[in-house]
Amino acid sequence: MVLPVVAYGHPVLRKVCEDITPDYPDLQKLIADMWDTMYHTNGVGIAAPQVNKPVRLFVVDTIQVVEGFDDQDRKDYPNEKPIKQVFINAHKLEESGKPWAYNEGCLSIPKVREDITRPAKVRLRYMDENFNEHEAEFDGITARVILHEYDHIEGKLFVDYLPSLKKRLIKKKLEDISMGKVRVDYRMLLPK
Repeated sequence: MVLPVVAYGHPVLRKVCEDITPDYPDLQKLIADMWDTMYHTNGVGIAAPQVNKPVRLFVVDTIQVVEGFDDQDRKDYPNEKPIKQVFINAHKLEESGKPWAYNEGCLSIPKVREDITRPAKVRLRYMDENFNEHEAEFDGITARVILHEYDHIEGKLFVDYLPSLKKRLIKKKLEDISMGKVRVDYRMLLPK
């Protein structure tokens, strides 16, 4: 089932999310609904706070992104290893590699895209959908998507990384989003 996406300004987007246990109510349905929502909105990742659940859960699928690479992308990201994966109770162990800028957007902040600088690699400890524990390192576009979604479960948004002047320039757009004055092809849950 496609869920409404929480809009910028909603307090759930600023919560540091809680770990969950295997008996979390309707967990498998929530994961399935998050996949449905992500694909419906043409996203490459979505975190539980974006569907109004303050828990440490996000899903990522970078396969289509990598399959859509042009020749320049293949040169820029020659070692890209795409994933389709569920991350539960993720905790960042390390960021490394040369920081690089990339134009990011967010389903909760539609129609706003900005260049954000992030490290090239991230190492996480997390559980999969069956609560098997993993520790893995990710890099390239996949690391960037993971870091973006990880920020959501830490109560951070990509616009938090912008310099103050840039934030002032997009302030009206953000206010409009929080009031529902944005046209998107999916339902949004507005702040109260």
